[in-house]
Amino acid sequence: MDVQPIASVDPAALDAFLQRVSERDRTFFKEDVDDPEVRAAWVRAGASHSVAVDGSDVVGYVGVVPLQGWSSHVGEVRVVVDENHRGRGIGRTLARHAVLAALELGLTKMVVEVTADSEPTIAMFRSLGFDPEALLKDHVRDQSGEVHDLMVLAHSVEESVSAMTTVGIADSVE
Repeated sequence: MDVQPIASVDPAALDAFLQRVSERDRTFFKEDVDDPEVRAAWVRAGASHSVAVDGSDVVGYVGVVPLQGWSSHVGEVRVVVDENHRGRGIGRTLARHAVLAALELGLTKMVVEVTADSEPTIAMFRSLGFDPEALLKDHVRDQSGEVHDLMVLAHSVEESVSAMTTVGIADSVE
């Protein structure tokens, strides 16, 4: 598996990946990924969008999207992994890649939003040094109308890169 900039992958492979993403997981993009303008924006400067590729198949996505205004030093991390490829470390690799992308974008803090009942995802981000900063009760509604709590986890970009360099993994995710 390799992590590549989204602009370098075959558009048909990206389309196939996006078609496989469930409606629930599509909410993590926070954008209408069926809109050609959204996908065109993914390759423009100012944010970082990459994909995990296994052979010719796209199996995961990571975006680091800088916030605006007084939070312009913060980047929101968005990770989506193909359901058929979960449990193989792809999400962890993409999250590590996000740390380096945030550094390249000049960000000093990263945040990720997950539903509070997503224990494996929370555990993965916690193992990478993200700490819970907020719990927003009944903040998100799923496709069936059920509300869920939203957890915001955050981490310092410099601390992440320093820790990854110390254990020798920073170079393996570039």
